Amino acid sequence: MTHSLLVQGYEVVIGFETHAQLSTQSKIFSRAATAFGAEPNTQACAVDLALPGTLPVMNKGAVERAIEFGLAVGSQIAPKSIFARKNYFYPDLPKGYQISQFEIPVVQGGAVEFFLGDPSSSSGQVKKSVRLVRAHLEEDAGKSLHEDFIGQTGIDLNRAGTPLLEIVTEPDMRSSAEAVAYAKELHKIVTWIGICDGNMQEGSFRCDANVSVRKPGAALGTRREIKNLNSFKFMQQAMDYEILWQIEQIEDGRAIEQATVLFNPDSGETRAMRSKEDAADYRYFPDPDLPPLVIADEWVQRVRSEMAELPRVMAARLCAAYGLSEYDASTLTQSQDMAAYFEATAQACGQPKLASNWITGEMSRRLNASDTGLAQAPVTAAQLASLIRRIADATISNNAAKQVFDALWSGESADVDAVIEAKGLKQMNDSSALEKILDEVLAVNAKNIEEFRAGKDKAFNALVGQVMKASKGQANPAQVNELLKRRLS
Repeated sequence: MTHSLLVQGYEVVIGFETHAQLSTQSKIFSRAATAFGAEPNTQACAVDLALPGTLPVMNKGAVERAIEFGLAVGSQIAPKSIFARKNYFYPDLPKGYQISQFEIPVVQGGAVEFFLGDPSSSSGQVKKSVRLVRAHLEEDAGKSLHEDFIGQTGIDLNRAGTPLLEIVTEPDMRSSAEAVAYAKELHKIVTWIGICDGNMQEGSFRCDANVSVRKPGAALGTRREIKNLNSFKFMQQAMDYEILWQIEQIEDGRAIEQATVLFNPDSGETRAMRSKEDAADYRYFPDPDLPPLVIADEWVQRVRSEMAELPRVMAARLCAAYGLSEYDASTLTQSQDMAAYFEATAQACGQPKLASNWITGEMSRRLNASDTGLAQAPVTAAQLASLIRRIADATISNNAAKQVFDALWSGESADVDAVIEAKGLKQMNDSSALEKILDEVLAVNAKNIEEFRAGKDKAFNALVGQVMKASKGQANPAQVNELLKRRLS
């Protein structure tokens, strides 16, 4: 709906704020556990409950994960950053303020790059880059439970103090499709480097979308913030609805008021929750209980040396080492499992492009349909490499290869050559046997021959089809094309 630059004559402007829950064992300022799903209030200690006399102590692991993120997206790591108190009252915020960062965040600048579009379409892909403003450390609040108590609200403080990295973009995105592609790429980065488990159902990766519309060239419109989007599908639906709603309001002569809104997946609509606060409303000031966070350059360099190869670095290496396109390399680095599977397959078969096509095509389709991860796939990299070798040496056709893959996937057999033999899928590469079939087909298809010579390409394809049928699909299509062209010319 909003894939194009303009929607009903309006330009869409989107910025994102994402809360990634950091993968530490304990909370950001206390030693309470962060595991999901515990009984209410069993993982909240005196610090999380804000009991008098308790003091926060910084979790070093949370800082390391913030440094890793900054390095992954090319940001500046602040040598000195400040924790601030963000003051607001909410029942599940025991202190009456949240410890966050305001003026000096730990991670500054950087960018997230990704591809947008379909490689098979006429417009192809476009490489996009979304600039980051900052990423800062903060604690999560608790949770208000409304469903379990009639006329009352329960408070669960298990989440209070859970370490978050809030990642804020510039308003660089111009469609809901672009915003979702950004969110998916960001999700890939934080899970790849292991700083966040990315579990959206459990709230480990939550996105807020700031959406506004304007006439091209006009000043930025008033934004409304859609809170807590925890699935890519709902994210796109929410933004699409909000964009059209804002355009309708403006067209009807009504002004957009800055607000925080929620998306209801059942109705597919957004609704205002409260008018949006500005920074001044939170009365930020440096937290007197926490000293400035000082990160020495040696610490940053040590973290850098211990990090795994980043997706964009690996993608560049796959392009250089295997001659892949940027798009293919980007797709194969969706996860470390997929990248490792590709490299194992490509090295074993010596056909990187074919390996890429099979993994991003047939293999991915099967995995999506069965909701299986690549690590549990019934076809190993060695088996796929063996199959690809048989395509490359013309033992089997692409169609036959799909039948072999099917047999491997269903566990019918583990041996590629045994399947080819048992199913009689070996391609006919004997030119004398093929010439004989050609004679028979041409003898009974005078009309097609005549039409082909009159310039009708469809007639040639019909002849190829007849030869393939007569050979029970075992003829080599490339060879059939070549011999037919020679005979008909």
